[in-house]
Parts: sequence; C-alpha cells; structure tokens
Amino acid sequence: MKIDPWSAMKVAFTLSIAVAIVILVAVSVLWFVLDAAGVFAAIDRTVSDVAPESSSWTVDEIVAFPRVMGFSMLLAVIEVVLVTALATLAAFMYNLCVGLVGGLEVTLAEDA
Repeated sequence: MKIDPWSAMKVAFTLSIAVAIVILVAVSVLWFVLDAAGVFAAIDRTVSDVAPESSSWTVDEIVAFPRVMGFSMLLAVIEVVLVTALATLAAFMYNLCVGLVGGLEVTLAEDA
C-alpha cells in the first residue's frame, strides 16, 4: 500500500492552514485577555520601578497588538510551509520503504 504524495500534501496543507488559524485566534484572544487584565501595564510599572533609567521603551510598545499578530502570522506561515513539506517528504520516504521492504498487508476477517 503506497501513499500518494500529492494527496498527502493536500491534506497536510489543509490541516496546517486550520492549525494556523487556530494559532492566530488563540494568540489574539490571549493578547486581549492579558490586556484587559492589565498585565502589560503591571509589567511596565515593574520595569520602570526596577530600572527607572530605561524609560526609552515601554512594554506596551514591545507587545503591541499589531507587532504580536505580525509575529504570530510569520510563525503560522512558517508552520504551514514546514508541515506541508515534511508531510510530503514523509510520504515519499514511506513509499521508498514500501518499495524496498514490501510494505504491510492487513487482512481483516470475520469470525463465523
């Protein structure tokens, strides 16, 4: 039994797109929850209390929503490309092993 690499690639691409959407939604929900809870402001106050001379940047600038979502989008695109490529490569490798070894044959029988 062999796996068609084209089919494996299509299925892996579809599933990795779904995972990428889940990642983006989860990151945005987490960011809004942390922002509403005031976590970023508390971290900013703590940093300014510990190191008052480092006032050239704030935590709010570093973890701004567009920056976080841009980084998450970059990671999601990398995930889609890597998962699709690795699944296709795995299908090719599986087919090579099946060609060399002969593969497995599964027979299902009913008890009479």
